Formats: sequence, C-alpha cells, structure tokens
Amino acid sequence: MSRRLVQVVLLCLGCGLCSLLYAFSQLALSLEQEAARRQGDSALPVRRQLGGGGSGGAWRAAARSAGCSQREPPERYDFVKKQPLEKMHLAVVACGERLEETVTMLKSAIIFSITPLHFHIFAEDPLHTEFREILDGLAYQGKFNYTLYPISFPAENAAEWKKLFKPCASQRLFLPLILKDVDSLLYVDTDILFLRPVDDIWSFLKKFNSTQIAAMAPEHEEPRIGWYNRFARHPYYGKTGVNSGVMLMNMTRIRRKHFKNDMTTARLRWEEILMPLLKKYKLNITWGDQDLLNIMFFHNPESLFVFPCQWNYRPDHCIYGSNCQQVDQEGIFILHGNRGVYHDDKQPAFRAVYDAIRNYSFGDDLVHALLLPLELELQKTQHTYCGRIYKVFTKQLTKSIRDICDRRSKGR
Repeated sequence: MSRRLVQVVLLCLGCGLCSLLYAFSQLALSLEQEAARRQGDSALPVRRQLGGGGSGGAWRAAARSAGCSQREPPERYDFVKKQPLEKMHLAVVACGERLEETVTMLKSAIIFSITPLHFHIFAEDPLHTEFREILDGLAYQGKFNYTLYPISFPAENAAEWKKLFKPCASQRLFLPLILKDVDSLLYVDTDILFLRPVDDIWSFLKKFNSTQIAAMAPEHEEPRIGWYNRFARHPYYGKTGVNSGVMLMNMTRIRRKHFKNDMTTARLRWEEILMPLLKKYKLNITWGDQDLLNIMFFHNPESLFVFPCQWNYRPDHCIYGSNCQQVDQEGIFILHGNRGVYHDDKQPAFRAVYDAIRNYSFGDDLVHALLLPLELELQKTQHTYCGRIYKVFTKQLTKSIRDICDRRSKGR
C-alpha cells in the first residue's frame, strides 16, 4: 500500500513539473513575440517612405538616411542558381565605336531588372576581347550571362546587307534565323537606356493576341513633324510609321509566319521575303532595315503590337515641344538617344542621363551616386526644349530606384 502511494506521489510531482516547464516556455515565447513586434513597429516608417507613397523629397530623405546600395544579400543570387528562372533574352548589334555605348546600355538593364538576363551581343571581331574583359568584370554575374557572336549575313548578299543604312544595323533582320533556339527576344539599339526593369517591357509578350509577332513604338506622335508621312517613298505602318530601335519579338511566331507582300501573290516566310524586299525598294529607302520592317508591317498590320512612346523616347518627342503625353504622367521608361545626342551638346538632358549611368559603379549607392547627381545636371539643361521638362527624365527612374530599395528592405 505504501509503495503504491509513493508511485502516485511521484507521478503527481512529474506532471506538475511538466506543467511548470510548459508555462515557462509559453511565457518566454510571448516575450520574444512582443520584442519582435516592437522592433518591427520602429522600422515601419522607413519602409513606408522607401516603398510607398509620399512626396519624392520625403522618399529621398529616407533614402539618404537608409541608403540604397547596389550591394545585395548573396543569398538572392544563390536562390537564382538553385531555382532557375526563365531568362529574358536581349540582343544588340555593336560595330565601330559603339563599345562604351553598348556597355552603358547593358549596365542600365542589369541595374533595374529583376529576372536574370541573357545578352546576345553581335559585334565586329576586334570588339570581342574588350566586351569579354568588361562583362566578365561586372559585379553580380548571377544576374546575367552573355554570348558573343560575329557579324554575319547571307553569303551571297553579305556586302549589300552590311552597308545598308549604318554598318551592321541590318543584322537585326536575321536574328530569328540565327538564334533558332530562342523563343522570344528584345532587340535594342546601342543608344538605348533602360529606366525601369526589362521585365516590364518583356511582359508585353503576354499581351500579344494570336496574330501578333512583334512590338514597336510609333516613329512620331505628331504627324505634322513626322518623317514617313511627309517624305517616305515606300509603304509604312500606320499614320507615322514605327521605330525599330526597341523591338520585342516572338521569334517562334516570326519563323512560322507567311507574310503578305506586294511582290507576289504567294505569302513568303521571313527568310524568303528579306532579299526581294531589298531589291525592290533599295533605291527608295532611307532608314535601311527600319524601312523594310515598315513595309512588311504595312502589308501585315495585324501582326504588330504597338506600345506607347515612353517605351522608346527620342529627342523628336521634345525638341519641338513635348508631344509624348504619356511621359508627363508616368515619366520615360526607355530612353533612345538617337542622332548621337549622348555624345554632343545638342540635347544635354539626354547626355546627362547617359553620363550618369555610364559613370555609375556597381556597389555605389543608387540615390547618392546616380539619382541626385543626375537631378543636379538636368536642372542645368532648362535652356533647351527637352530640358524644360527635365523632371520626366527622372520620374520613372526615381520609382525604379525606390522599388529596388523596397525589395531589399523586404529581403527580396
């Protein structure tokens, strides 16, 4: 009887001890949660300023105190390696003295884009070594890789294609035939600068209807200053033509399509139509391969998706007064410094953006090393038509940097 009593007492003591330990563990857990909640609350104002609304000045004040360095947690790129994402493919053609301009364009794509990029760089042989040295030395290689290609045209007409408009410019026409394993591709000229992620223009591919194979922006918004509608001696797309400096392509659809044309009643495939078009119109075209694309989409308008002017913003949009209404509300998304405006003093607002991105070094704070110096330089350009609306050059750029800061504050 006494032994049974001892067993009951020991059992009760054991249960009591377990209950006591459980109570202490719950108390400790609640204290930890309370401390974490207090710490989180103290950080909330900075997160709101970096990631949400409020004036640009309020955000910049927060950014100055918090900083927004290009440096990122190494685990971000470890994640990319462990969980391969479908890459975005970007192509560019560089000939002559276009090395620096091309690298600056690639830098702008790397800075702002989220999804990994694959660069397809078509360049003259002497430029290959320099491209490799520069690109291999860039930080965050987990964010991109690249392939270098020689300039190549169909052997029987290579000389004629190479001298069309500018050296090597017509190379873009043959990308669907060279990059046979690439489904979709964004082609850009070397004088392009991205002011928001490539991801955003890449998303237009999902908006294509069943007949659309490519996307470009209009050549002009204002017909009174349009080139094609006033001077072209060949067919062109729409009211003012399209500009091919930024061209998004579903290349699988391009390779499959049979194109209507004015040379034969038969529809021709991409590889079949290019040379006949050149032979028929070579004495009537001014802008080379862009003119050929305009002719093709004149006869096949259902195949083109047209995106707004802020995705291909050029000096023509502001040198005669602002005529791209979308940028007044949303800012410039992609800057196109054609006519060499990055390298002369004719359009200092365009040159200021180019210089800011060219001089930016990966690892530097995006606000202090890129945005704020650019704002100061742009304020000096107000004596020009484009400089009078200088704020449109940083409106989207500011948002893009804010989004980068926001993603980093959340550990993304």
